[in-house]
Amino acid sequence: MNSAGHSEATAPRGLELTPFRGLRYDPDRVGNLAAVTSPPYDVVVRPDGVHHLQSADPHNIVRLILPQAATPTERNAQAARTLSGWLSEGVLTADSQPGLYVYEQSDGDLLLQRGIIGALRLSDPSEGVVLPHEDVMPHVVADRAALMRATSANLEPLLLTYRGDGAASATTELVERLAEQPPLLATTTEDGYRHRLWSVTDPTDVGRVQSDLARHQALIADGHHRWATYRRLRAEHPSPSPWDYGLVLLVDTARYPLRVRAIHRLLHGLPVADAVTALDGLFRVRRIDVPLAQALEALAEAAGEGNAFLLAGDGAFHLIDRPDPALLSRTVPVEHPAAWRTLDATVLHAALLDHVWHIPEDDPARVAYIHDTAATIEKAERDGGTAVLMHPVREEVVRDLARLGVTMPRKSTSFGPKPASGLVLRALDL
Repeated sequence: MNSAGHSEATAPRGLELTPFRGLRYDPDRVGNLAAVTSPPYDVVVRPDGVHHLQSADPHNIVRLILPQAATPTERNAQAARTLSGWLSEGVLTADSQPGLYVYEQSDGDLLLQRGIIGALRLSDPSEGVVLPHEDVMPHVVADRAALMRATSANLEPLLLTYRGDGAASATTELVERLAEQPPLLATTTEDGYRHRLWSVTDPTDVGRVQSDLARHQALIADGHHRWATYRRLRAEHPSPSPWDYGLVLLVDTARYPLRVRAIHRLLHGLPVADAVTALDGLFRVRRIDVPLAQALEALAEAAGEGNAFLLAGDGAFHLIDRPDPALLSRTVPVEHPAAWRTLDATVLHAALLDHVWHIPEDDPARVAYIHDTAATIEKAERDGGTAVLMHPVREEVVRDLARLGVTMPRKSTSFGPKPASGLVLRALDL
C-alpha cells in the first residue's frame, strides 16, 4: 500500500484499512467520558433516549448523530454548527498522528470483544470484499448522507466482522499486545460496559495489520445504512479523496464471537386485538400470561420448529406460530433460496405486514424498528400499537446468505455489542 493509503494497481483487493487522525473528546473539557457517549444512532429510542442523552452532558455525541430541530435541513445545519463549535472550543481535538485504534468492550466476565478501528477503502459490491446481508431504506440513507455532507465527518464507526486466523494472526497479536498496555482512554457507560481505546501509530505495526486484513473479506454486522451512505457520498466526490474511505470497527469473530439479537417491530395504529383478529385461520395464536423472560423462552421453543413471533402491547403476550402453508406459498417470493424464504423476517414482511395487516414496511409513521425488547413493549402499551417481538437469527445463516449474494429483509439482525459512539470520530477535511 502506498503512502497515501491507496493500493497499487497490482495489489489484490481485500480489506484496505488506513490510519486517520481521530477526533476525540478532551477529558479535561468534558470530565466524564461516559456522559458524552451514546449508542449508535439507530439504537437510541426516540424521543426518550435522545432527551436522556442530551441531559446527560451538554456535549453528548447524540447532538451530532441525532440533532433535534424542526426540519431536516436545520437539523443537519445545527449538527455542523455544533461540531464546528466543539472543535474551535477544544472540546473535540484531533490526534497529532494518523493511526489505527484498538477498541475493547467488556461486560464483566460475560463478554470480551476487541477489534480495530480505521478508515476502510469503500469497495464495490462486485469485488465481494464487504458483504451486506440486509436491504436498506432509501430515506434513511438520504438522511445519513445529508448529515455527513453537512458535517464532513464520519461521526460513528459501523461494525464489520471477519473470520481471521485466531491467535496466530498479526492483527490479533497486536490487539492483544496493546490490551496489556495503558489505554488512551477508559470509561464505563451506564449499561455496565467498560470501553478502552489504544492508538496504533508505529508504521511497522500498521503495515502488518494492513497486510493481514488484505487477505480477508468482511460481513456488515451493524451499519448497512451507513455503508450505503459512504458509497453514495464516494460517488459524489472525484477520486482520490477522503470520501473513498469510511470509518469502521473490524472484529475477528473467530477470536471474539459477537452476540446476535433480534430487532423488534412496533406497529403504530394497529391495536393488538385487531392484529390478532386478522390472524384467524392463518396462524396458531396462543395468549400467554407470563413474565417477559418466560414469554421469550416460549418464543425460542416455537421458533425452533418454524416461524414464530410474540405480539404484545395489551398487557399480555400472544404467541403466533404454525403459519398456514397456503398463506406462505402465495405471499413469499419463490425465486430466493429456501434459507431466505423461511426466515422469520421474510415471513413477517411478506406475509404479515404486506398481506395480513396491510402495513408498508418502509413507512416510518407505521413501523418503528427497536432493538430493546422492554422498550418496544412499553411504547406499544403507551401508544396503543402492537409490538412484534422476534427471535434472533444465527450468525452462520447470515454469513451464508451474504456469500450467496442474498440480502435479508431490512433490520433482520442486531449484532453486538455495538461500538459506543463518541469515543473516536473521523473528520474528512483533516
